[in-house]
Amino acid sequence: MSKRFVNMFLFSLLVVALNGVSAGPVEERLLGFEAESSKRQIALEERFDSLLDGKNLRLWMERMTAKPHHLGSLFGKEVAEFIAGQFRSWGYETEIEKFDVLFPTPKQRLLEMTAPEHFVASLDEPALKEDRTSGVTGNRLPPYNAYSIDGDVTGLLVYANYGLPKDYEYLESKGINVKGKIIIVRYGGSWRGIKPKVAAEHGAIGCIIYSDPRDDGYFQGDDYPKGSWRNERGAQRGSVLDMPVYPGDPLTPGASATAAAKRLPVREAKTLTQIPVLPISYGDAVPLLRSLGGRVVPEDWRGTLPLTYHIGPGPATVHLKLEFSWDLATTHNVIARIRGAERPGQWVIRGNHHDAWVFGAYDPVSGLVSLMEEARAVAALTKSGWRPKRTIIYCAWDGEEPGLIGSTEWVEDHEEELSKKAVVYVNSDSNGAGFLAMGGTPSLEKFMNQAARSVMDPQKAVSVLERARAFAIVKGDAETRQMARQKQDLPLTALGSGSDYTPFLQHLGIPALNLLFFGEEGGGSYHSIYDSFDYYTRFVDPDFEYGVTLAKTAGRAILRFANADVLPYEFLSLSEKVDSYLKELVKLTETIREANEEKKLLITEKSVEITLQPKEIYIPPQALSEVPYLNFSPLQNAAANLKTSALGYHEALKAFGTSGVGLPERTQETLNQILIGAERALLRTEGLPGHPWFRHQLYAPGKYTGYDVKTIPGVREAIEQRNWEEANREIKLVARTLDGLVTVIEQASAVLKPVKGK
Repeated sequence: MSKRFVNMFLFSLLVVALNGVSAGPVEERLLGFEAESSKRQIALEERFDSLLDGKNLRLWMERMTAKPHHLGSLFGKEVAEFIAGQFRSWGYETEIEKFDVLFPTPKQRLLEMTAPEHFVASLDEPALKEDRTSGVTGNRLPPYNAYSIDGDVTGLLVYANYGLPKDYEYLESKGINVKGKIIIVRYGGSWRGIKPKVAAEHGAIGCIIYSDPRDDGYFQGDDYPKGSWRNERGAQRGSVLDMPVYPGDPLTPGASATAAAKRLPVREAKTLTQIPVLPISYGDAVPLLRSLGGRVVPEDWRGTLPLTYHIGPGPATVHLKLEFSWDLATTHNVIARIRGAERPGQWVIRGNHHDAWVFGAYDPVSGLVSLMEEARAVAALTKSGWRPKRTIIYCAWDGEEPGLIGSTEWVEDHEEELSKKAVVYVNSDSNGAGFLAMGGTPSLEKFMNQAARSVMDPQKAVSVLERARAFAIVKGDAETRQMARQKQDLPLTALGSGSDYTPFLQHLGIPALNLLFFGEEGGGSYHSIYDSFDYYTRFVDPDFEYGVTLAKTAGRAILRFANADVLPYEFLSLSEKVDSYLKELVKLTETIREANEEKKLLITEKSVEITLQPKEIYIPPQALSEVPYLNFSPLQNAAANLKTSALGYHEALKAFGTSGVGLPERTQETLNQILIGAERALLRTEGLPGHPWFRHQLYAPGKYTGYDVKTIPGVREAIEQRNWEEANREIKLVARTLDGLVTVIEQASAVLKPVKGK
């Protein structure tokens, strides 16, 4: 998270919104459990909570953030070995799995303005006396964008706001051609990798990305070290790999990067940028922006630097020279297991990455130390004689920052086994303080709400779920506020990309969750040298109380999945989501037709009234053509059948919970094997048009959104790109996919019908 969502004034509003609501009693019957096993599970979780200790999180974070630990670094390898050693000492079967992947690091970085005056950018972040590790320079990566190509380019500078497709439409509408120019854009509005991608598509020869203080600097609050926001020399490193094509090692798409792997030549890798790109601080950006002439930018393009923002082109002329070492680096994934006592062939997987761009206290170590403490407490439970029914696997991934590399290579290497055995993947990436954020597949919505309802917020006398509800009531839009007031359960945010759940969910169809706390931390340290232990313990979670709370929350998800009699999936929420996605598609088509009639090239979320999608929907600038009739009836029929089957399973499952008759072990096993296939049924072997690595038919990152999700992406992106033939084809294919899920759900219901009959 890079924005401050709430402050103390907002919290006073939240208290009012709660209106005296406190944590309700934990349900007697947990989803997926029979009566007696439910009671045992609740008692187990109480013991689990008592074992957690925030002091461990502090000690581990300080140790692991002492030096830079990026992919391929010596200290990164030491961190992996330290984590593995801890897991072994707790009794886990532990190994470090390695892959050799492409990871370019900078050899030369030069950014200079040659006209109308000479200026050389510093491209560095200075040490601060208030931040002890900021002076540690050994093996430290400077600010750069991984997977930028080499380049030596000179050209007039053009300011293009956030560098989104709509921004170039504005430039073109004003007669500004960026071909042969170097673009400067600010961070924000989209994932960083989209910015050089769109710039190259419009003919630019280079791209500079700076951090404007409006977005994460002094406009938001005091800058570091006085406050938590980005200072004038802070720069955001990060990957610009084109991950909507495929994540992981660029040279081994769809295959694991083992020693024997066949690798593409670097020049043939499809996920590298087409132009050189470099991140800079706003301190380095000021002389460049101040030297621009031409049109004054529109109001929503203006940052808060002490200058008038102009578009250009020029007269500022910029020379950008970048050169990288295109070497292979070795990932070190830590994989630790406790084998299940009854169903060892069903895997419950928990993960967080350990690599960082520099010291990485917030991203990723805050989430990692919570995972480790959770795992330590789980292992401690086994010493009293308890064993999980299912196998629990804890993973500390390497290479997440460059492009989800460690997790993707591991998933591709174990694809066949994971497809048969994995029942859930629970992810975290970083952790702040304040409010629980829950993302995941809709079949886990009821399950995760029930788990969150049983965890108390460490600051307030309410559950973490109720505090999240209060946040939604105060900060959400009208629809979100109404839903939060009226519905017992909060929705899970749909997962796009940007963290290690991607290969599990979108490549293999494994149900996934992504959990963290946020809202009370600033955003100024992200991917800089100042993401440090000193920063984290001053401004984020000083006592690690929310680190412990994350361990309680994710730990419940792991323990309940590990022990459930029946896998705790529930499909009513999924059918409701599919209904809403389908309505959005119909509305989107109607709005494009209206936009076509009014000769509009860009439409916004506000006019479309789409609440679950990114705020900009890009309409390509080709000649406007008539919008043909799209036959949504196959998809509408499939959605109706899904709703009927989901309700049938819900009723059958309810009978299982209230009949007083337990399912025989063999029947449980039959049902569980059927349920494992539910999310897999939403995959299509050939994948999505244009990015076939992504197989899931309901969720994928958008081609021009990066991290942000596209729901029913095959249909949605075809409509947005006005490929009507493909849209009609995808409607039929997605309908068939949903029909396959309906078959699985009906099979599961049939297993439960004898219980209902009793």
